[in-house]
Amino acid sequence: MAYQRSEKTTLLKRLKDEPRRFIQVIYGPRQVGKTTMVRQISAELDYPHLLVAADAVPAGDGVWIAQQWELARIEQAKQSDKPFLLVIDEVQKIDNWSEQVKSEWDRDASLGIDVRVVLLGSSRLMLQQGLTESLAGRFEATYLGHWSYGEMKAAFGLTAEEFVWLGGYPGAITLKDDEDRWKSYIRDSLLETSISKDILMLTRVDKPALMKRLFELGSVYSGQVLSFTKIMGQLSDAGNTTTLANYVELLNEAGLLGGLEKFSPNMVRKRSSSPKFIVHNTAIMSGISNESFDTLMENPKTWGRWVESAVGAHLVNQSFKDKYLTIHYWRQGNDEVDYVIEYKKKVIALEVKSAKTGKLSGLNAFDKKFKPQKSLLIGSGGIPWQEFLEMDVVSLFK
Repeated sequence: MAYQRSEKTTLLKRLKDEPRRFIQVIYGPRQVGKTTMVRQISAELDYPHLLVAADAVPAGDGVWIAQQWELARIEQAKQSDKPFLLVIDEVQKIDNWSEQVKSEWDRDASLGIDVRVVLLGSSRLMLQQGLTESLAGRFEATYLGHWSYGEMKAAFGLTAEEFVWLGGYPGAITLKDDEDRWKSYIRDSLLETSISKDILMLTRVDKPALMKRLFELGSVYSGQVLSFTKIMGQLSDAGNTTTLANYVELLNEAGLLGGLEKFSPNMVRKRSSSPKFIVHNTAIMSGISNESFDTLMENPKTWGRWVESAVGAHLVNQSFKDKYLTIHYWRQGNDEVDYVIEYKKKVIALEVKSAKTGKLSGLNAFDKKFKPQKSLLIGSGGIPWQEFLEMDVVSLFK
């Protein structure tokens, strides 16, 4: 039996046990199982469904959504005592999609037609724009993120070390014993597609080559603080710091690479800080690196950066699911804290140590300055990093 993610239970209940009330929107990065989960749900419903994808439909096609909806209405009318489920995948590819969906949904509501709707999308940015502009009050959104260590362990039996290297892309796991082939799949089928289809096709990017180079650099330096000025020194066509900051935001919304801001009670100083780059999935680091799993395990310093990035990715992915959870880093002089997490005005400082070496002066300095609720060590001498990667981060605040 295929692995079932926890979000499936909630969505199945809404579609099976509740009346037609809201459009269900499922969004998240590519290749995390959105379509698979909807197919699992459809198989357990006691009414028929239609799943269509807008991936290959011309963006300017103004009637495609209406045509699919009309098909669903015709099918629903054949068994009018039952609902009908219409699933539209990659809906954000259609121009003005949200206005079209609003029009069809409201028409069904006024006529009492029980067509239930699930929209899937891999571009969080484009989906959110349409949802807030046209569909306010008509939808519930579910974020389906990268697979966690707990999920990859349960589904594929990965060890924590394998997860740090292979990350949370379930579709690539069958290639794990052929490292070169796995890397090619990550780079070509996942990363290149995510950038070209989820960002460049949907958003105005004046310097696409610059954004791709920034993505590669940020991924290589994942777990490190790097000023945009320093980055510009490594780019032949650098643009300006505002352009680079905007590109990082686009990469973050696509579920690829984030830039954490420095923790500060002062919002202005927080905004002007150099970012700490964090990949959303350590497969991104591994896929574009020259390392192999074996060489990585032989180098404690490099391995430590992968572990720190895995912890950061775990935090970032949980923050996407819970809007009250925010992730920062902190640095002052020689003192640094890897991650500072905030939840409903409570603060916890986290330091990651995969080896037994290293001082904790950063945690001590932060504790003295800000008096956080907790200061925790992840790794040797603290919470084992393997355990932390399976934790619900919000539970730390209880």
